[in-house]
Amino acid sequence: METVSTARAHGGTQGVYRHASGATGTDMTFAVFVPDHAPGATLPVVWYLSGLTCTHANVTDKGEYRRACAEHGLIFVAPDTSPRGDDVPDEDAWDFGKGAGFYVDATQAPWATNYRMWSYVTEELPALLAARFPVDMARQSIMGHSMGGHGALTIGLRHPERFRAVSAFSPIVAPTQVPWGKALDRYLGDDAAVQRRHDAVALIEDGARVPELLIDQGEADSFLDEQLRPALLAAACATAGIDLTLRLHAGYDHSYHFISTFMADQLAWHAARLHA
Repeated sequence: METVSTARAHGGTQGVYRHASGATGTDMTFAVFVPDHAPGATLPVVWYLSGLTCTHANVTDKGEYRRACAEHGLIFVAPDTSPRGDDVPDEDAWDFGKGAGFYVDATQAPWATNYRMWSYVTEELPALLAARFPVDMARQSIMGHSMGGHGALTIGLRHPERFRAVSAFSPIVAPTQVPWGKALDRYLGDDAAVQRRHDAVALIEDGARVPELLIDQGEADSFLDEQLRPALLAAACATAGIDLTLRLHAGYDHSYHFISTFMADQLAWHAARLHA
């Protein structure tokens, strides 16, 4: 693992790191914020999954999470959203290919070789984190934005034993029902059963359960009605008996102006569950 950079912030260390990934067959870059702590202590960890076109740097530069993480004693981890490199397949589309891995393990050519973000985020990077950082892997939670909200919800629903809390900003809750779901067709093929395992609403309909979810959604989000459709998640949670807190915010859009406004609230919610 190579240290790309470190900086002091809010009584902690913000680092950016690079390593050779066996899952993706490429170098991968990720960011970790570690608050100051007693020697030998371990801290709970919050995973943050970013959205379309993003790298680790979007939330690291604009997410405004460090003060809250330092206050609550939380390690904050931000992976990239896809494999990178000249040999990695790509398309001239902002919502598919590089920057748009959708947190799945692709099965279709030419994507299957490198686009294995599910394995990277759920297996490889957690193992690296546990080996190299002072994390308490018994206290993990997960959150994300947009495509990353989709990833956080699906990973949390499929691993309820691992994550004490699951939340999202403006998530894609039902990709099989919206235009952005074309990515699942391209990465996974047309098998509906396979695609349903990467659709939060479908997972809940098929029996996946977590005790509760927190969603923050801007009402001025230009993607709200066509791509995000949180009402579908609300209906699925109501039927399944999942305690969903869906907070709609007038005037807020899809950007990091919105995310940074409510980041501290979400992290306090995570901290209460991680420290319980």
